[in-house]
Order: sequence, then structure tokens, then C-alpha cells
Amino acid sequence: MEIPTPIPLALPAKPSRAQEDKKSPALNLAGLAAIVLLAAGLRLTNLDALGLANHYYAAAVKSMLESWHNFFFVAAEPGASVSVDKPPVGLWLQALSARIFGVNTIGLLLPQLVAGLLSVVLVYHLVRRRFGSPAGLLAALVLAITPVVVATDRNNTMDSTLIFTLLLAAWVFIKATETARLRYLLLGGLLVGIAFNIKMLEAYLPLPALFAIYLLGASEGLWRKLGKLALTSIVVLVISFSWAVAVDLTPADQRPYVGSSGDNSELSLIIGYNGVERLLGMFGRRNARPQNNNFLQPNAGLPPQDGSLPGGNLQPRNPNNLKRDGFQVGVAPGATPAAGFSGTGQAGALRLFIPPLSKEAGWLLPLALICLALLLVSRRFTWPLGRQHQAAILWGGWLVTAGIFFSVAGFFHEYYLSTMAPPLAALVGIGAYKAWRLHKTRPWLIGALAIITALITLALQYNTAMHFVDSLPWLPLVLGLFTLGVVLTVLANLIRLPINYSLARLGLSSLIVALLITPGIWSILTNLHASTNQSLPAAYDGSSDRLNNSGQLNVNKNLLTYLQANTQDIYYLMAVPSSMQGADYVLATGRPVLYMGGFMGQDEVLTADSLANLVESDKLRFIYWNTANDGRPGGGAFGGQALITSWVATNCQVVRGYGTLTSNFGAPDGINSDAANQRLQGGTQSVVLYDCG
Repeated sequence: MEIPTPIPLALPAKPSRAQEDKKSPALNLAGLAAIVLLAAGLRLTNLDALGLANHYYAAAVKSMLESWHNFFFVAAEPGASVSVDKPPVGLWLQALSARIFGVNTIGLLLPQLVAGLLSVVLVYHLVRRRFGSPAGLLAALVLAITPVVVATDRNNTMDSTLIFTLLLAAWVFIKATETARLRYLLLGGLLVGIAFNIKMLEAYLPLPALFAIYLLGASEGLWRKLGKLALTSIVVLVISFSWAVAVDLTPADQRPYVGSSGDNSELSLIIGYNGVERLLGMFGRRNARPQNNNFLQPNAGLPPQDGSLPGGNLQPRNPNNLKRDGFQVGVAPGATPAAGFSGTGQAGALRLFIPPLSKEAGWLLPLALICLALLLVSRRFTWPLGRQHQAAILWGGWLVTAGIFFSVAGFFHEYYLSTMAPPLAALVGIGAYKAWRLHKTRPWLIGALAIITALITLALQYNTAMHFVDSLPWLPLVLGLFTLGVVLTVLANLIRLPINYSLARLGLSSLIVALLITPGIWSILTNLHASTNQSLPAAYDGSSDRLNNSGQLNVNKNLLTYLQANTQDIYYLMAVPSSMQGADYVLATGRPVLYMGGFMGQDEVLTADSLANLVESDKLRFIYWNTANDGRPGGGAFGGQALITSWVATNCQVVRGYGTLTSNFGAPDGINSDAANQRLQGGTQSVVLYDCG
């Protein structure tokens, strides 16, 4: 009798990520809801402290609501003398919101707030669909509590809408890679082009990674992929430059001067001010700039309203230690001011890892980079690339490209680093998930890697935080969780018990939570001290906001009353050197204010002849202009503009009582013109009102 050969029993298949998610969909949904609520709390509370946020953009939105002409050309002031130095889409969204809700805090910030919350959800989705809900939830949480993202989402700068648009593009490129369908690639190119029309060349930072994931991950022939990417490139370029070309083809006398371009061309603005100069720096431009950052303050050069502080929205970093919120704030002992432009530090390989920039998006940067390395080396490469390596190419390529740029760039602001947050968050979520799964087969390796990574990241966090505050009340909690994580991870590897795998996971979780506490608290501080960074959003920097005017317009009531009474039949309220002196008067009155130097006084918006024509045609009567040390008009906005200065000296008279002292173009000190003339010999300069009628 033949005995049948026994059939070997198959091992139960490891549950897929989709199956794991189906086991607890309600729990996953609850986790996402909790993270979104946390993100909303950080973004939607204490909005009153922001006022109208960046007054330059707020005045532009108010101007854009005056006419379709102003709307299309993103006029910086109602008279459409000059345009904003950014492309239109982000400001169009703000104008549409302001049309519904008004030119107020909600009307201006709503598009960015919504984009920020949707970005948290979208990061969750993009990570979850390939690596499961735990990875997606962690990625969403990291993005929700990144301090610079919290600050940027609460401002009317356009980076939040840029980030959301780029995340949509990433979603579409992932779909294109999975399906090899041209329509997804073309849609992705369209979205990148739209992102370009939000922030110009900054939108191209993720583009190499977006193209690389398709080129290296799609399952089709190489030449076919190259052909599709070539078509996609055409779509990107056509959409990107469509508005700029339309503006440049419009006769110059039928549109505003292109702000910050130098030659009244959007293409020059793209290549120059918003392109090469971002990389190489601005100080080699046509006109010299002052050697401090006071020119960034709205209304620098105008007298403050009675009882208010001069200098607009930006507050200086507080050099003193002040008791606030239960612990000492201020600059830590031994700390030095930022050496780079607007608090961006010195260019170099460590720029993003050390203060001042590390407080923006660097809190988890070592963790993200080690997670990227883990994704690259923990699985064998295949052709085309598998999903793990595709994620490494997409998110790692985006993060590394942006990181290299911001490490060497000469001119940018802190909030630009918010574009690094989505790939950083995704890498943390995916890398933690990968370590979680690998620990079962390589416990000692993953345990040691997790402890070392946490130690390095915590050291960076401690160094960054102590640069801006004197003590960390939450430090014992962080160290306690770190110690617990180390003990549990080691015990799980030493003791062979049925629960050792659970102990290891609990240890890894403790380490991750320890790393999230400081950036989370820093985001809370960023929210609580929102009024210290209204114009240029940034993470909390230790400054006290106790002297801030909570977003009120910095308008001199006496000057405004005088101008309103004497310009009833005149088109322009006044002409000013730049938007820094005029934006708040646009917001206060809704009337045209001629920005003769554009945004910061560098543009030649009009000539002396055109200025004379405006005066002769009764469209302009009053000019707010600089005086030289001899009391005569001189210096222009920030140097140059000699012909306009000469015309003002010849044809206009000083209106007594509205002078403003400045020291090397620093913060103004409101005084009358007689006192100003007496003090000019001390090396200061004065900005005074001239009547050219």
C-alpha cells in the first residue's frame, strides 16, 4: 500500500499594509483627525496678534480689488504704478478670499490656512498609500508641528499654497509612475507650472525628484520615458512663463512697472531678483543697499502714529533676558546675532544644522537624513526601482535639492525653508516605519541606529533651543523618554521573552516621542509670539513681543489728516520712496500712493519728466523724500535717482512739521522738520514732506 506524501503546510502570509489598515480604519481616522485638530489649533488660534500680517502683500490685495486690470497685473498699490515682485496665483487666491471676507486677518490668511491643513492631510495620504497608516500619521504629525510651517501657514506670504500645489504634483507624478500614463505626467507638469506662478523658481526645487521618480520607477522603455518627460517639460515651461510673457507683451504704458525687475520685465524678474540673485545674493545690484535690515520694515522713514513705536511690524531681536511664560527668554549666553541676510546665517554645509536657521525646519533633519539612508541601503535595488527606493528618490531628492540650495544661497528669508518640511516629514514617517519592521530581523543593528540617531537629533535640538532661550522646562521629560527608549530597546535585545518585540517597539516609540516634544513646543511658542514675525514669518526666535502693536497700521494721523484735506481733487495721496513708506497708507485709505522706488526703493518706476507731468496734470502734489546733510533733497530712496532728487529740490517746498529722522536709513524717529534740520549735522538723514503743487 502506497503511503501518500504529506503536503507541507504553507506559512500564513504576512498581512499587507492595506490589510493592516482595514483592521482598524476607525482608529486610523481618529488619529488623523487628532493630528488635523492639533494642526488647526496651532494655526487658527491667536490670529488677532497678526493683524494684516505682511502689509506689502495686504496693500496689494486691497489694490487688486479695485479693478480687473489691477487684479491681473497684481498691482502693488491702487494707482498701479508698480506690480508686486511675485507672480499672481497666490495673490489671486488672497484677493478672491478678501472679496468674500474683506481685507482683514481672515480674508488675507484663509487661503494659506486651508492650504496648510490640506497639506497635512495630503502628506498622510501620500505616505499611507505605500507604507501604511502608522507611517502616514507620523509624517502628518511632523508636518503639523514643524515651527516654520506653522508660522508660514499663518501669514499672507504664498509659500503655503506653493507647498500644497507641489504636494499635488507629487501625488500625480506617483500615479504616473505607477500607471505609465502620459496624462498624469502632463497634469503633473501643469501643477508645477501653476506652482511656478505662485513663487517662481522656488517651485522648481522638487522638479528633479519628480522627474527622477518617473524615469527610474516607471515600467516602460527608457526612450519612451524620455519622450514623455520631454513633453512634460514643455508643459511645465509653457504654463510657468505664460503669465510673465503676457505681461511683457503688454505695452509698458498700459500696465504697472514690474517691481524689483530692474528693467520693467517679468522675465528679468524671474532670472534676476527671483532667480540668480537668490543664489548669489543681492548686494551687487545696480543700487547699493543699506548695511542693515531696517529697510525691510514697513513705513521705515515715515513718522509713527502718536504713542506707537517706529519701524513697522518687524521687531528687533531682544538682547535682554525677560521672564515670559514661566521661563527665561532672550538670547542665550554666548549667542551671537545672525551673520547672514535676514537671520539666515552663513552659507556652508552646516548652515541648516546650526542656529539661527536650525530653528525653522532643522529640528528633525538628522533623523530625516538617516531615514533616507536606511531606505536606500535596506533593500536591494531593482530596475525599475521598487516602491521603497521610489520614495527615497522622490522625498530624498526633494529634501536634498532644497537643502543644498538653502545651504549655499545668498538671499532668502527663513520662511522659504517651509518647502523642505513635506519631504522631511515623509522621510521621518517612512523611515520610522521601516525601522519598526526591520527590528524583528536585525534588532541590534536597528536598536543601535535608533539610539544614535535620537542622540544626534536631540543634541541638535538642545543646541538650537539654548541659542534662543536660557532654560528648557520640558527637558526632563525629553530626557526621561529618551532614557526609557534606550532601556526598553536594550532589554528587548538582551532578554528573550515573548514580549521582547513589543518592548522593542515601545522603546522605538519612546525615542520618537522624545524627538517630537521640542519642535512641538517651539511651534506653540511660535504661535504665542506671533506678533514678532508678522511681515516675514519665522519660527520663534526668543524675542519678546511685549512692545508690539499687534498688527495695527503704522500711520501718522496728523500727516494723514493733512494729506486727505489737501488732496481731495488729486489722484495720488502722495509719492513715497518705496512700498515700505506707503503700504500702510494704502491700507488706511484705499487711495493710490505712488511707490517711486517700488518695493525697497531700488526700481526706477518713473523718471523726473514723468514725475513732472503728474504734478502738472494735478495727479500728484505731495512727495515724501529724503534730505541730505545740507537739508536739501538728496539720496533718493536708498541711493541714486539723482534726477528725481534734483527735480524735487528745484520745484518743491518743504511742509514743516512732518519730518522724520533716520540714522543710516535705520528705524525712524518722528520729529518736526526744524528739529531735523538742526540735527542733520550729526550724520543722520531726514525724510520730509514736500509740496510740489
